[in-house]
Amino acid sequence: MSKNRFMNRHTPPHIFTLICTAGVGGVSMTMFLPSLPSMSNFFSTPSSIMQLSVSVYLAASAILQLIIGPLSDRYGRRPVMLTCFVIYLVGTIVCFLSTQVEFLILGRIIQSAAVAGQVLSRAIVRDLHEPKHAASMIGYVTMGLALGPMVAPAIGGIFDDLYGWQANFICMFFLGVFVLFIVYVNLGETNLGESNSLQKQFLQYPVLLKSRRFWGYTLTASFSVGTFFAFLGGAPFLATNSFHLSSIEYGFYFMIISAGYVMGNFISGKFSATVGINKMIISGTIIATLGISIGIGLIGSGVQHPLAMFGPIIFLGIGNGVTLPSANAGLVSVRPEISGTASGLGGCLQIGGGAVLSAVAGILVTSFNAPATLLVFMAGCSVLSILTAIYVIYIDRLNKA
Repeated sequence: MSKNRFMNRHTPPHIFTLICTAGVGGVSMTMFLPSLPSMSNFFSTPSSIMQLSVSVYLAASAILQLIIGPLSDRYGRRPVMLTCFVIYLVGTIVCFLSTQVEFLILGRIIQSAAVAGQVLSRAIVRDLHEPKHAASMIGYVTMGLALGPMVAPAIGGIFDDLYGWQANFICMFFLGVFVLFIVYVNLGETNLGESNSLQKQFLQYPVLLKSRRFWGYTLTASFSVGTFFAFLGGAPFLATNSFHLSSIEYGFYFMIISAGYVMGNFISGKFSATVGINKMIISGTIIATLGISIGIGLIGSGVQHPLAMFGPIIFLGIGNGVTLPSANAGLVSVRPEISGTASGLGGCLQIGGGAVLSAVAGILVTSFNAPATLLVFMAGCSVLSILTAIYVIYIDRLNKA
């Protein structure tokens, strides 16, 4: 494969292209979060039902990854990526035109095709780099893509106040058009190995599921992602009901966790190749858990300011930014020849678990309406990520013994 050149569809993609493709899913997940309370009023539906627009999107993303990974190993990264972004544009139009919540949720399911950007960016990086350098490169890619979800809620809150919730989906549509163009002109095929038939690709799943290393990396990533998705499931309604924040204010508070994630990704990109992925993973899970614990302490001591919940969450962002690039590099390196399939299965388990935790968090928050409830639930998820990270280190030492 020749050296990548920007705006050349016959060479590996520029890092800017990978950032854009991976970022669409994150923007689509977070941009409309400040609008959830107003959307609940528009559709005359309870907040617990409105929250399904988040958890169903995550669940559909999880299922799609099981298909996207093997398809990309069989037919190539480029055609699968192009097809999925066309589907994403269709789903965005359905969301914008929805007058009933059922159609909105259908549109969100179709929109989940954007997850191809996240799955295939990991697979493309693994096509081009060895594990340590792959973790570093994934760190830089996710640092860039985190900038979109970081500013998206703030922009979404402004759009919601000025023009209504539909404006968010107009913005998503034009973003999708731009990324589709970038993929077409700059994403050269990186899967140059001889692929099995599609049936044989799907038969690789049992091989991965029997790997203890794959499970260790995947569960660590799943609990780390799940902690963040639990926050997504409960924070919008706590912001409105407990802290009485406007959609614009919530958007800016949400930027705190995204800023932490960017910092963590920078640390990962800088040090993963020299420190090693397992040390990065355990360090990240500990940082995240300590941050959530600080939030529990502040809320428990009677501090009622929004920063008592949102402030310490910056450490969750930093921790996940350190953990996830290395965990994802680990799981796609268990069987490098099927990195797309591994990325799809690992991503499915991560986001599927996140969808469940997001839904549970939404139910808990609407039932108890207490920030401490959400933070304690998140802390439990984060502690599990530490335990699975320890398991990964144990398996590695066992294999080297």
